Amino acid sequence: MKHIFKQGKNLEKPVLLLLHGTGGDENDLIPLAEIVDPDASILSVRGNILENGMPRFFRRLAEGVFDEEDLIFRTNELNQFLDDAAKEFNFDRQNIVAIGYSNGANIAASLLFHFSGALKGAILHHPMVPRRGIDLPNLEGAKVFIAAGTNDPICPQQESIELQSLLEEANASVSVHWEDRGHQLTMGEVKAAQQWYQSNF
Repeated sequence: MKHIFKQGKNLEKPVLLLLHGTGGDENDLIPLAEIVDPDASILSVRGNILENGMPRFFRRLAEGVFDEEDLIFRTNELNQFLDDAAKEFNFDRQNIVAIGYSNGANIAASLLFHFSGALKGAILHHPMVPRRGIDLPNLEGAKVFIAAGTNDPICPQQESIELQSLLEEANASVSVHWEDRGHQLTMGEVKAAQQWYQSNF
């Protein structure tokens, strides 16, 4: 997977896994990571799928309708990439915190839904429920921050509420931050994510 790795000043800190939204790339969320934790290492990944020329992490059948088979395949692919990257760049595989926006938040949530040790934590900006009707692994110890917009046309409020509930049922610790906005990434939610991260990691 096309990616950027930047070693941070403090190797004890989590590695921040950056996962862009539809049409973004591996450069998009680096400024955001530098706000959340300027001392942490960064692993920023570009999605392997193209939709009308725009990079994504998995296919969808329509707006808000995921190609579940491809989602599972791509989630496994990303998890394997993280295993390999940890060896290549010599970081602790158990100490990764994802920061994802929109499609990137969905693939990060999918990692949580499929693998108990994939992520130590996750900051999910405008995520949806990746899959329904499956048993989640035990996520005890995982910490998750969800940022959502009350007027988000792509990701209705119910998606964030349901995602929180499913993660908490799997023993994850979940915080939700609401902005009176749509699907855009706001500085308010980035600052809220920064405060949450600093108090948890």
